Amino acid sequence: MFTRYFSVGRKILFSSLLLGLAGALLAGSLQMMIFHHKRAEHLDNINHDIQTYLNGYFSELLNTIDKLQPLTISPCETVAAELTSRAAFSLNVRAFLLVENGSAVCSSATGAMNVPMKQLVPQVDIAKKLDIEILPGTPMMPQKPAFALWVRSPLLENRGIFTSINASMMPWLLYSSRQNQFSGVALVANGTAISTFSPHPLPLSMLKGEPVRTSKISGVPLSVYIYGDAWALESIQFSLLMGAMCGILTGLLCYYVLSVRLRPGKEITSAIKRNQFYVVYQPVVESESMQIRGVEVLMRWKHPTAGEIPPDAFINFAEAQQLIVPLTRHLFELIAKDAPVLQKLLPPGAKLGINIAPAHLVAESFQQDLKDLSAMLPANYFQLVLEITERDMLNQHHAIKLFEWLHHEGYEIAIDDFGTGHSALIYLERYAFDYLKIDRGFINAIGTETVTSPVLDAVLTLARKMSLVTVAEGVETQEQASWLQQHGVNFLQGYLISRPLTLEKLVEAHSKPEKYFTMA
Repeated sequence: MFTRYFSVGRKILFSSLLLGLAGALLAGSLQMMIFHHKRAEHLDNINHDIQTYLNGYFSELLNTIDKLQPLTISPCETVAAELTSRAAFSLNVRAFLLVENGSAVCSSATGAMNVPMKQLVPQVDIAKKLDIEILPGTPMMPQKPAFALWVRSPLLENRGIFTSINASMMPWLLYSSRQNQFSGVALVANGTAISTFSPHPLPLSMLKGEPVRTSKISGVPLSVYIYGDAWALESIQFSLLMGAMCGILTGLLCYYVLSVRLRPGKEITSAIKRNQFYVVYQPVVESESMQIRGVEVLMRWKHPTAGEIPPDAFINFAEAQQLIVPLTRHLFELIAKDAPVLQKLLPPGAKLGINIAPAHLVAESFQQDLKDLSAMLPANYFQLVLEITERDMLNQHHAIKLFEWLHHEGYEIAIDDFGTGHSALIYLERYAFDYLKIDRGFINAIGTETVTSPVLDAVLTLARKMSLVTVAEGVETQEQASWLQQHGVNFLQGYLISRPLTLEKLVEAHSKPEKYFTMA
């Protein structure tokens, strides 16, 4: 499981690049959508403003024309003054003309006249009730485009009002400074357009492109066309820049997160938080009576995807990653949690064997960690036995003082896996141990003709001379148990007695010992 940490660099880099690209596409797309939405809103607002303005303007103008219709039956001399006054107070109106029988008979600008409408404005169809045309100019102002509006009298035949209107009054001029939002505005009547693209009226077909917004003016056959590019260049550039920046930041963030998440040791820290570790207890029996006198506490790890992780793998890994101290503290918490049940299963004075790594022994927090564990356990019930491996050298000066403190506080010390390291005899000479746990390698040699058996004899003789209590690990056969009993080994531990059991199995074994214990 842990070897994968040394081959994830490329995966992290590749994943970060992919996520960065996805982040760039997403951020750029979102920014484009935002710009598009804002641009659409702005175009809608412009279109609405122009339409609202023109609706109001022509509504007021048509209302004024309705009031002028009765003047068409009066002589020009009697109504000219009022006609002129109305034109003066009507915004952007060049002139009002009274029309009778197809001829203009009175003008607000020139007074009495008699000019056929076909001659004056041939584009306007006076047969219609209402018509509007765009003219390149009027007789009084030939170089300035104008709107020609005809409204026939609703009551009197062959009579009506003709109005010329300045095209310069159109509100597109108010928006001419906003060319980054749209390219132009056109007002269209009967296929002719007056627009911001040209100072002169043009056929609608000569305007390039399709309008992005269109609307109709109420009351008159006039339409508003708003032109613009599908996407603004500045918006595209900004979106690309935003996408690139977000992609880089996303890639870097993903690289950091994935590196931290897949960093060696992160799995163990996460497993502690998620309560993936649990405790099993392997019974230790007295050789003579074969009665349980204690248990060795062992930690196990059930990974949600990898399953059961071998203890040697994660313990050695935790030591290498300097996580053995928090891992052991977690073990203490799990033991304390089980202690009330263990108290019911084990006799008073039962020994709890706990493996302690050398790195924890030299930690500043070690003594306080032990005190905290003792405070969490039932008072004066269990005897804690700290099992220390001799595969790693200890600082002699520090270890001697530490062992003195441990004995003073009532803890017992066992040298674990004796004979597997490089410093076994040195350890026995330097430090005051209470127990010597014989490695299973020696036990497996019992009954075979190997050089190991004489060594085991020597180890047992040495233990007796040093008054050390001996515990045989890995006892699997009755032959091994009998040999150890005959040679004075004090305690036995191994599959012959029992496999390591969870707390639930230990409770069941207490009620049905014959199912779990060979000696039952």
